[in-house]
Amino acid sequence: MISLSTYLIAYLCIYLTSFALYFAIERINVNYLKKYGQKVPVAFEGMIDEKELQKISRYTTDNIRFKLFQTSISKIIFLYILLSGILPWLAEPLVRMNFLVAGLIFFAVIGLVEVLMGLPFDYYHSFVIEDRYGFNTKTLKIWLSDLVKSMLVLVILGTFLVSALLLIVTYAGKSWWIWAWVIFLLFQLIMTILYPTVIAPLFNRFTLLEDSELKNGIKQLAEREGVDIKGIYQMDATRRTRHTNAYFSGMGKAKRIVLFDSLIRSHGQDEILAILAHEIGHLKKNHIKKQLIFVSFVSLFLFFLASKLLTWEVMYNSFGFSNMPCYVGLFLVGILWEPLTFFMSPIGMAISRKFEREADFYSLGVLKTAKPLTKALKKMAKENLSNLNPHPLYVCFNYSHPPLLERIEYLEARELSGPMS
Repeated sequence: MISLSTYLIAYLCIYLTSFALYFAIERINVNYLKKYGQKVPVAFEGMIDEKELQKISRYTTDNIRFKLFQTSISKIIFLYILLSGILPWLAEPLVRMNFLVAGLIFFAVIGLVEVLMGLPFDYYHSFVIEDRYGFNTKTLKIWLSDLVKSMLVLVILGTFLVSALLLIVTYAGKSWWIWAWVIFLLFQLIMTILYPTVIAPLFNRFTLLEDSELKNGIKQLAEREGVDIKGIYQMDATRRTRHTNAYFSGMGKAKRIVLFDSLIRSHGQDEILAILAHEIGHLKKNHIKKQLIFVSFVSLFLFFLASKLLTWEVMYNSFGFSNMPCYVGLFLVGILWEPLTFFMSPIGMAISRKFEREADFYSLGVLKTAKPLTKALKKMAKENLSNLNPHPLYVCFNYSHPPLLERIEYLEARELSGPMS
């Protein structure tokens, strides 16, 4: 076991406080749902009945309880690994190797343990909880295939990132954190191109939209709003789930609209166009660029912090490491940052919810009516068994979108207040 030091005690206090607060917020959300989630909201009358509302409550509660159990087990195992001295034992023989090989082995072992820990939970969530509520459509063969593909993608991308970072830390001198930040941003930009064109097609089949009437409607909407879309695709989401969704992805020539086949089957053309007008709103309001700027500043601070901590011997000694290899330092900075991001998450979530409201209002302005979007939101709430009564504190920490009921209410109120420009 590792001896307790002032630094380690401080870290454990932050870590355990973040987990205790996370646990409390989840429980508060469950209790809030039990108290206020038993009556169908006025906005959903005629769309959802009491029986369906009870199903939504059960699905939400089951997911929260499962998530609490999974997180608790993961945290306990993590703390055991951290305090038992296993990591210093793993790192000790690696110091005699080439730093690049040693770093890749160190992170590979940690990554493998994390993946293995998550497998039983992922299986249970897919084949028990999602299956219980009629969402899961994937077979064991598809689940295993996705697992293998995910591992390959993780190994390839992880090897590239870790190698680049270790080389920069070792050879770029004191300004390494600036170069690492630049590489990180470039990687983010490259992924916006690779994900829709290379990675996503590994898991799903993307075909050009077959519905010519809907395709023409989307093209006309995009052209009218000055958005150049290179492709309109439908995705075979129903091979894995009955959840519905639609999204924009990519940039430049890789920019495309993706519709779940389940969404096409269950929603009318006016609803789909309203959803896409919302997505176009994100582009026209430059939300993607603004988010990139936000991430850039946060990541710049993180790399600067890492540059200071990587040479701090106390940090290594506090976790039982007798040597100071850079890959261990990067790992220790990462585990320090993880609980801190929990306390910072309300800031990012608040910004995201603001952008979503702006995109909703943009859709309303384009279509001159809120009815198609509110109708689509109500359908998606019913189809996805979305919680209609989340606790405000839970929303603060977890919701990147405003709650569905709130979105519907402010859209209808905005429409009643007068014509949109």
